[in-house]
Amino acid sequence: MGGIRVVARIRPQQNTGIERDCIVSAANIDGDTSSQPNLVRIPNFKNENEVYSFQFSGVYDQHSTQQTIFENEISPTIKHLFNGLDVTIFAYGVTGTGKTFTMRGGKSLADRGIIPRLLSSTYRRCRKIEKDSAGKVAVGITLSYYEIYNDKVFDLLEAPEKRTPTGLHLRDNGGKTLVVGLTERPCESLKDFENIYDQANVNRSTSATKLNAHSSRSHAVLCFKVTMTTGDEVRVSTASAIDLAGSEDNRRTDNGKDRLVESASINKSLFVLAKCVEAISQNQARIPYRESKMTRILSLGQNNGLTVMILNLAPSRSYHLDTISSLNFANRTKTIETREIENEPITKGCSRAVPAATGLSMQRQPLRPLASTAHNTAVGAKSVSQKGVKSAKSFSVYTDKSRSSSTSTHITKDMPNRFSPLKRPSDAGLSAFGRPAKRRSPDRTNRPSASMSKAAIEEMIEKKVTDILAVRALDQTSAAPVPEISDEVQRRLALLEQKVDNQDDSRDQGLSFLLMAKQHAVRGEDKSALRMFLLARVYFPDNAKLKLKIERLQKKLQETVVADGRDSGAITETDVSRGATRHTETAFEIKDSKKDNGRRGRRGVDDEDYTGPDEVSEAACDSDDSFRCRPRTKKPPPKPATNSISYDEGTSHANTPRTKRLLEIVNSQDIRRLRLLRGVGTKKAEAMIEALS
Repeated sequence: MGGIRVVARIRPQQNTGIERDCIVSAANIDGDTSSQPNLVRIPNFKNENEVYSFQFSGVYDQHSTQQTIFENEISPTIKHLFNGLDVTIFAYGVTGTGKTFTMRGGKSLADRGIIPRLLSSTYRRCRKIEKDSAGKVAVGITLSYYEIYNDKVFDLLEAPEKRTPTGLHLRDNGGKTLVVGLTERPCESLKDFENIYDQANVNRSTSATKLNAHSSRSHAVLCFKVTMTTGDEVRVSTASAIDLAGSEDNRRTDNGKDRLVESASINKSLFVLAKCVEAISQNQARIPYRESKMTRILSLGQNNGLTVMILNLAPSRSYHLDTISSLNFANRTKTIETREIENEPITKGCSRAVPAATGLSMQRQPLRPLASTAHNTAVGAKSVSQKGVKSAKSFSVYTDKSRSSSTSTHITKDMPNRFSPLKRPSDAGLSAFGRPAKRRSPDRTNRPSASMSKAAIEEMIEKKVTDILAVRALDQTSAAPVPEISDEVQRRLALLEQKVDNQDDSRDQGLSFLLMAKQHAVRGEDKSALRMFLLARVYFPDNAKLKLKIERLQKKLQETVVADGRDSGAITETDVSRGATRHTETAFEIKDSKKDNGRRGRRGVDDEDYTGPDEVSEAACDSDDSFRCRPRTKKPPPKPATNSISYDEGTSHANTPRTKRLLEIVNSQDIRRLRLLRGVGTKKAEAMIEALS
């Protein structure tokens, strides 16, 4: 068992003139400046006099070169790669700390990153192994390169227009995560690798932010397999170089719409990675690898082999909190233990072991070779002998007489020989384990044989029919007769149905009176509202709330009569009952006449016999004192407009407070007050003032 090797690298200061902003430094645990530093020191954010120290396997300051980091940390893992161990190298840090520069590097020879140097050393070792073994060992390298963009896997060795919206899928195979449909290209030399790698980097998703002009918007994973073939044995080991995208603070990066989506996906995957590290360090039962594709591929603590983490840090004060967060993450990561297990060699041409068959049921006969020549000869001879000869078909029917044995003998003699050389004869050794005999169907024993006479068949049919008729007769007699309903019961049921229908109609009529009473009350027509309430009380005699409303309206009307000194006409119970009867009959007449009018209107016939509610006979009106019939009169000509709007004081309609308020606003002819009314704008207010003036 071994742990993850964590190495810290401090990026050079971008603004070289401001030295006081550099707060991260590399130091030695024993104070020896000649040896390689292994401590990172950073002050407390709240108290700069307090300094935090983090110890790692190696710490490289701002003046460290790419060659130094590769020789000290990455180069020793190459020999383990050829011994069958898998190697994983990944860079972690905040955006703008130099992760891509560490992994990929620049164009110059001195600025080459870890990936080009790793491939260069691998090719040199391949040539050395082949030379030392005198050609007995063949080494091959295949390359695959993909990115995880918005939690979707895309192949970088293919053109972007060939990508699918869902990306590539992941599958588990023997504890390892595989990408389905990933392109693998063989690389014979370092020049082939450089051409493929440079072309694939063009397809990677990068964009400019406020903190980084070439910010990586995806996690890039480069895998190359080293296949060593020695005779019949093949050993495969894999090296993975992962350039993780950095976590971002959108308040500092000033991201737009698309960058915000990318930043959310990056931060989510890194947060899941931190959860996995936290769960491993606390020995939890469940580790959330599957919550992100990046953590599923990285699989910290689950993969067998060596793992090296390069922690990239920014020394400036503006990254203070992000640097402390990255140091805490790396401090937990170094405690994760990994299993350093070599990949077993695979023997070429080795067939899979077949389990031995046990039991009597598993015995098998060896297959005999097909006698193709005999088959062809037999078929040819048969076709020549039967050419032009067609055997007559024999039919078997039910007859009164049994068939003669001569006929069967003749048919047997004339039947051709159907023996085929392909059919294997039965073996006596399999008789003990043969199939069980089929159970004979019971109905076959009852079938009439060909020797039955016509009388016997008719007798059997008659017996069957008699049995069926007897069974049906028993079923019919067993059924109990349904009792008939008497005339008295039917009459009572009809009365109940009629009563229920009348109650429903009366309730609807009473509700219509209540609705009309409420409408009259809202308009301030108290006398009409009282009349409708009294009509509704006939249908709801026990409603206490309705009685209370009637008493209030009667009291209000009496007070109005006393105040005005006029006789408004009292409404009696007899008038109400007669009015209810008359109102109901009139309502039904109106409904029927409307239906007839609709039919006549659809037929296009003049309606001369129509009697509407305004054409009720005078005799009917005189019989009901509570309803007054007024003859139709022509409308008087409109009066000339005046400079104010008012109602006659002699009318029985009292102005409501809302009406008084509206009249006051309109008569004021103030455009500001008129514009405050609902639905009245500047033009309408000016038109109202002009009409009043």
